[in-house]
Amino acid sequence: MHIWVDADACPKVIKEILFRAAERTQTPTTLVANHALQTPPSKFINSLQVEHGFDVADNFIAQRMNKGDLVITADIPLAADVIKNGGLAINPRGQLYDEDNIRQRLGMRNFMEELRSSGVQTGGPSAISQADRQAFANQLDRLLAKR
Repeated sequence: MHIWVDADACPKVIKEILFRAAERTQTPTTLVANHALQTPPSKFINSLQVEHGFDVADNFIAQRMNKGDLVITADIPLAADVIKNGGLAINPRGQLYDEDNIRQRLGMRNFMEELRSSGVQTGGPSAISQADRQAFANQLDRLLAKR
């Protein structure tokens, strides 16, 4: 298993959890972003900077991940691609995307996009809470233990 991180919008506290887990479990982990990233010195953790542009990092991850890899992303279309390609995907709040819930999430995402494009203020997601951090760490541990 390889962990891929859609790092452009991944919260720092989630990256820190990932860094500790990668070291503890010796799991290769790659952060992909369109800007330079700081990662701790480790033979298990690296970062890749891709070109700026819409979905460039997402496409990079989707094209390079393998069946059974884990992708950390809040991007619903990327999560759908990961599932279609046989991978696992969780968001920074610890919610596992799967074949059952991804269609519903895509539908809701598209609906919210339509609202925003028509001028409706929808707000953004709330800040990552301590409960979200714990849920993410627990889900990550479960998935890494299964490998």
